[in-house]
Amino acid sequence: MTSRRPSSPASPADVVALSLEPDVTKLVDEKLVAPDWNQTPTKGFVTNSVVVLGVRKGNPKNIKGWADLVKPGVEVITPNPFTSGGARWNVMAAYGSQIQQGKTEEQAVDYLEQLFKNVPVQDKSARESLQTFTGGKGDVLISYENEAITAQQKGEEIEYVIPDETILIQNPIAVTTESKNAELAQAFVDYAVSEPAQQVFVEKGYRSVIPELNDEKTYPTPSGLFEITEFGGWDTVMKKFFDPEDSIMQQIQESLGVSTS
Repeated sequence: MTSRRPSSPASPADVVALSLEPDVTKLVDEKLVAPDWNQTPTKGFVTNSVVVLGVRKGNPKNIKGWADLVKPGVEVITPNPFTSGGARWNVMAAYGSQIQQGKTEEQAVDYLEQLFKNVPVQDKSARESLQTFTGGKGDVLISYENEAITAQQKGEEIEYVIPDETILIQNPIAVTTESKNAELAQAFVDYAVSEPAQQVFVEKGYRSVIPELNDEKTYPTPSGLFEITEFGGWDTVMKKFFDPEDSIMQQIQESLGVSTS
């Protein structure tokens, strides 16, 4: 999912479904989405997921959790967090996993540094990283749970591990102010968060925003599940972790010689 301003005045987008809340915030700032877009029973979110660790069939590296990703000889595939919203979820899952284990912020940042030293290539998007992994490169793929399930449904030889400590991914949806079919667009959004539509999302690998639709056998609740709000919310996180000129990930990327643009 990516954030794009509707490109053609003749055919503006009616609905946007994006990776991160800040993607919608940008559109609010440009007056392309109403400020009250998230004043809904689901807080503006249409689907949930969690960050998982995709592994090769049979899990040959015996990956069980985050500690295994920084071991020598383990290649980790994850996108560039300065071009991919999915990668930002991955970073915050990795960082937060350390905090959940009682580590200090400094130790959690050190973990990120070790982790990214094991990343041989940083694709521009989560979808490209999935293609890189299914193409044979890497031992572990940090991914959305729904992406891993979709790959399995398409016949890819991928398994995944849900770490004990991981982050709740929440994907936003909103009607645009430029929609020429505002009532129909709103009706679509309302349907997307209704039980029939949510059941379809569940079948396609997403966790529903209606909790009772999530079967614990397929979608178990990790014991150390946390949310982005534990780090001050996306406004704080974007500045602290992903500012392209001065942030935690900017410094890590600079040390690795990787672009932040």
